[in-house]
This record gives sequence, structure tokens and C-alpha cells, in this order.
Amino acid sequence: MLVLTKKSKNSTHSVVRFVPKTDNSKEFEYYKTKEGFEFEIQEGQDLEQIRIHAHAIEKHLHDSQVSLLLENGSIDEAYALLEGLLLSSYRFTQHFSKPETAKFTEVVVKAGVSQAQLTELENIAKAVFKTRDLVNTPVSHLNAEQLAQAVIEMGKEANFDVKVLEETQIETLKMGGLLAVNKGSIDPPTFTIAEYKPKNAKNKQPIVLVGKGVVYDTGGLSLKPTPGSMDTMKGDMAGAATMAAVVYLAALQKLPVHIVALLPATDNRPGGNAYAPGDVITMFDGTTVEVLNTDAEGRMILADALAYSKKFDPALVIDAATLTGAALRAIGTEASIVMGNAADSIFENLEKSATAVHERVVRFPFWDDYKKHMKSKIADLKNIGGPGGDSNSRPLPRKGSILTNSTTGPIDTLNSE
Repeated sequence: MLVLTKKSKNSTHSVVRFVPKTDNSKEFEYYKTKEGFEFEIQEGQDLEQIRIHAHAIEKHLHDSQVSLLLENGSIDEAYALLEGLLLSSYRFTQHFSKPETAKFTEVVVKAGVSQAQLTELENIAKAVFKTRDLVNTPVSHLNAEQLAQAVIEMGKEANFDVKVLEETQIETLKMGGLLAVNKGSIDPPTFTIAEYKPKNAKNKQPIVLVGKGVVYDTGGLSLKPTPGSMDTMKGDMAGAATMAAVVYLAALQKLPVHIVALLPATDNRPGGNAYAPGDVITMFDGTTVEVLNTDAEGRMILADALAYSKKFDPALVIDAATLTGAALRAIGTEASIVMGNAADSIFENLEKSATAVHERVVRFPFWDDYKKHMKSKIADLKNIGGPGGDSNSRPLPRKGSILTNSTTGPIDTLNSE
């Protein structure tokens, strides 16, 4: 990962500077010099456009030069540029026999960004990179137990508590949804509880984060096609990876907030005694669910986790998942769908924060009318809705909940159950 520093031992740098807008200036241009490159970015641009320019700079320097000097810029512009450089520097090289080594390793910051802001940026990048690494790791190297172990390692590094419930404990708790999805697998499920509770926490009731941890999704007996579908399903645990990384970042930053992450994890396969369309499953909270599609497995494991969240008497529950292709068809890969029954003010704050970093969200309705789509003739509920509005047809456990239905993951497009 790139190092952000105020001082450098390197005597030779490429340079990036912000320049005033004139009739002849361009939004972004660069020149080759004896020392490397000189990059010029027009002032006053949208911050996301500055991040995009940073990506172009990183591509130029990645294999060519060690150091870049950020010469000037407003705090917001400099911060956006550094964020873009950091995030663009990511490479997933773990499975190459001879992985590349980047030459570009540091940014010397002369702009007015504080050391605390530089540390924050580096911690954000650490958390994002851990998420990306987990999402990119294939199931041959990341089953449910290995995902749980990765969260344990995050906890050791950032100093937060991690407890992993194993299969016998999950059976004792009668988490029927998680156990049902796991029936076709030879690997056991896990249910990971990560908790960051600083002494100076400002919230008396915790914020609970729930993340879908399907480490590989074949669709089960409702088997997926391979091209453009099953071949990306190593990333179906992006929700769990994201929520674990949120706790990790909060702990690194020593934020005064009490957070709990609940991460149910398994793969979804058609082998052995796999659960089947037509089965009736009793969930953790006693609700019975008729399974009509085993590829609607995310909601099965999340429902157990969402019901379990009540034990913490949370102020807010936020769920993140790569859940349905319906979300992709609705808005494409340019945003994520959010819905739920939390207060409007919470959604407004979420949308404002998401827009600021160009991780935009679109709020979908969560009307009571959708409940009728979930009615079963032989059980309390069925696990899929009708042909229309399927993304909206899912129950939430309590007032004060948000569900994010991601159409884009940290790296790949992740758009299917």
C-alpha cells in the first residue's frame, strides 16, 4: 500500500499540482520530465473527478517511479486526490507464482492535509483492501471457517472482540436458515460476532451490522448458470467482509461508537443432503419458511442473523448483502439499493454520506403491501416473492433497520443471490 508522508528521503519525485482554471487549461494534463512526470489538475472540479484523475496518475507511476510530491491544493481536493491514489494502488497478487512489486510506494504531501487525516486515509485504505482481498479470494482458499479466522485476525490487529460460533453452537441456537443452506456442503458453517465497545462510546445501544457471508454460491439445487453468474460467486460474501472491515476501521480510528457485526457464513452447494425446493425450514425466531428456490439463500442466513440481533437491543440494524439480480436490473452498477423501516433522518444521513464519497444509494420502498408476496400456503412465509418487486419482498426483524442490496462489490459486479 502507498505510504503518505510529510517528509521523504527520496530526492527525485514526480509532481502533482492543482492549477487555476483558465480559458486554455484542461481538467487534467501531464508532461514527462527528467525527474519523472508533472501532473496538473484544474481546481474546482467535482471530487469524484479528482479521484478519477488520481487513478490515471497511479497507472502512470505504478511501474515507473517511487515517489510523488503533492505540491498544493485545498484540503478537500488534496484529500480526494490522496484517496484516489491509495484506492487505485490496490492489486490482488496473492495467487501469482511471481507477484509484481510496485515501484510507486509513497506520496509526499505538502498540501494542507493534517497528519490525522493522512492516518485516517491510510486506515480507510487498509479496511478497503482487507475487504477486497477477502472478496477476491476463491473458495478453495476461503471457506466459512477461514473467513471467520480472517475476522479474528482483524480483531487482534485492531483490538476488538471476535467470537465464532461453530456448527454445534449454531445447531443449539436452532438457526434453521443457516443450517439449511449449509446442508449441501462438506464444510461447516460459522456465525461470527465481532464487537467494538470503547469505554467512551456515545451510544448506549449498539449499532448492529449484519453481513451476508456466502463464501461460494452455486445456487444449490436451483443451480446457477456458470458464465456471468456462478463464476463470480466467490464474492457472495462481500457483505460479511464489508461489515467486518467497518468494525476494523472503527477500532483503528478509535471511534467513540459501540458496534456489533453479525456474520453468518457458509457455502451453498447442491451436494449431500442439500436443502431442496419444497422444504419447510424453521428459523431462529420460530418462523417457518417454505423454500421455493435454493438460490434465494442469502435471505435465509440473514434472517437468522437479523433475528439474533434483537439480543443486543440495538439502536439501529444495518444489513449489507450481494442479494438479488433484481437490484441490478433496477439501477445497474452505478449505486446500491437501500430500503427498510429506520427513521427518514437516518436514510437522509446515509444518502448524504454515500453521495459525498460517490458510493451512491437509491432508496426503494418497503411498504406493508409487499408482505402479501411472501405468503405461503403451507408455512408462515415463502423464501421468494412474486415476479415483480422481489427485492422489496423480504421481512425485517424490527423497527429501525436498513437493508442494503448491493449491485456492486469492492471489485467485481456482484448481482445475484
